[in-house]
Order: sequence, then C-alpha cells, then structure tokens
Amino acid sequence: MAASRSMVSIRHFTSKLNPMITPIQTAMRVLAFGAVYFSSWSLEAQSPAPKFKVVAFYTGKNDQAHISFVKEANKWFPEMAVQYHFAYEATTNWNNLNAGFLSQYQVVLFLDTRPEVPAQRQAFQKYMEQGGAWMGFHFAGFALTPSEVPQNWDWYHNQFLGSGQYVGNTWRPTSAVLRVEDTNHPATRRLPETFKSSPNEWYRWTNDLRTNSDIKILLSIDPASFPLGTGPKQYEIWHSGYYPVVWTNQKFKMIYMNMGHNDMDYEHKFDNTNKTLSSTFNSESQNRLIIDGLLWLGDGKK
Repeated sequence: MAASRSMVSIRHFTSKLNPMITPIQTAMRVLAFGAVYFSSWSLEAQSPAPKFKVVAFYTGKNDQAHISFVKEANKWFPEMAVQYHFAYEATTNWNNLNAGFLSQYQVVLFLDTRPEVPAQRQAFQKYMEQGGAWMGFHFAGFALTPSEVPQNWDWYHNQFLGSGQYVGNTWRPTSAVLRVEDTNHPATRRLPETFKSSPNEWYRWTNDLRTNSDIKILLSIDPASFPLGTGPKQYEIWHSGYYPVVWTNQKFKMIYMNMGHNDMDYEHKFDNTNKTLSSTFNSESQNRLIIDGLLWLGDGKK
C-alpha cells in the first residue's frame, strides 16, 4: 500500500516538471526523488518503539535552586531518551496522577515535590504496589512538621521512602565525595568505589535507614567529604556522621536520590537574575548513576 502511494507521488512529481527539461534530466530527477522518498519511508518504518515510557511530575514554583534543577532535568532526560531509546514526558498537572494516566507509563519521576491531594496519593501508592517504578529527587522526599510541607503522608515518608522527616541540611550547596555502598545493584555496577558529586544541598533525616531491613542504601557521604558545607551557620557544616544519599526500598521498584538542588547566586554577586552557579548534571559518574538507575527501573523486571 505504501509503495502504491509512493508511485502516485512520483507520477504527480513528474507531471509538474518543466516541459523544457530533457528526458534524461527528468529520469535523473525522478530517481533522486524516489531515492529520498523511499529512504525516509524506510527509516520511519524501521524506527524502533521506545523500550519504556517515563513521565516526570514537577511543580517548578518554589525554591530557585529546585526550579533550576527542573529546567535542566527537562533538557537532560530527553537527550538521554534519544540515546537510550525510551520516551520521556514531563507535566505540572498533578491531576494526571490517576490510574488511567499512569497505566501508560512504566516509570514515574518526582522532580521537585510530592502530590498533596489524597486521590493523587492513593493513585500513586496503588501504582507502586502494582509494580510501577519510581525515581524521586531531593525535595520530593522532604517533609517537616510544622512547615508548608508537613509530614502528613505516613505511607510515603515512613514506609515507602523510610526516611521520615527532614532534620537539616548542609549549606551552601557543595560537592561531596560519595561512597558506593552496594556495588551489585544495576544502578551502581558501573560506578567507581567513590566519586565526586555535583554541588548539592544534602539532607539528613529522622529515621536511621540502616535499621530498616527493607531499605538498601546505595550511596552515602564518604568521610573524605568532611567538613561538608561552608555555612555561615555552623550547624550547616557537617564534620562527622553517616548520611545516606541514594537508596532503594526492596519492596518496590524505586530509587530516591538526594541530588537536585543547584547552587544559585542568591546574593546577586554577579547580576540580579538569581544566576545558576552549578549543574546537577556536570558529574560523569553521577550521570551514570542516574541513567543506569532509570534503565533498571524501566527494564520491566520485578
């Protein structure tokens, strides 16, 4: 059928040729047109379907550092989608967090926050319990009571993430030396034992993930990072302690990554635009962690 339509197109093409053109020139033009047409048709026909589909939810309205991360994430992931043959979409419409919409996607990302509406939360929990996959970044794990983002979703923060509430963070956003805790996980197999991260604001939590048998810690802050942070508040500079930054809950197909807070020119030292001073995606090893984690989430295996 396609070949028949193409021949019609070629006949239409030849009928429009200048009558002053010689038969040889006509034949050459027809052959050239046919070669281009059939080549493009063949490429389209052979274009592989995506291996899996990803949808990223985000808000992009609060902290400038989170907004900066979201913008670069929505550039970086489509580039990776082309390279690794998956489909990527992003939306600010959290009402799409429903069973019908989620059924179209194998992986869900939370780039900068969490759902707040009970129906959305219930749909996400059901999606995960039925075998869906999830990757969350930085503020997607945040909860603090009292605050604008209170800990009012026990399943998500205590069972799914396991981390509980936010306790504190380093400041300013700085690079850290990260240590791979589990070298056998698909997200970490290609990583060196330690590597330098992109600058980030690092969180600590109420719950000790080491005591949770469901949680597998994949990466933590290596002691070589200390002191971590520059202050000026002394409690925002870490001098010791154990801080997991990437982990998975073995009851679900999920990965949480504490990365996702770029350094910003809040003080307007350079201009008045809140200029981005760092990128979450400028560490080769960290990028490998993210993409290998995503490919694991999308592989369809339990």
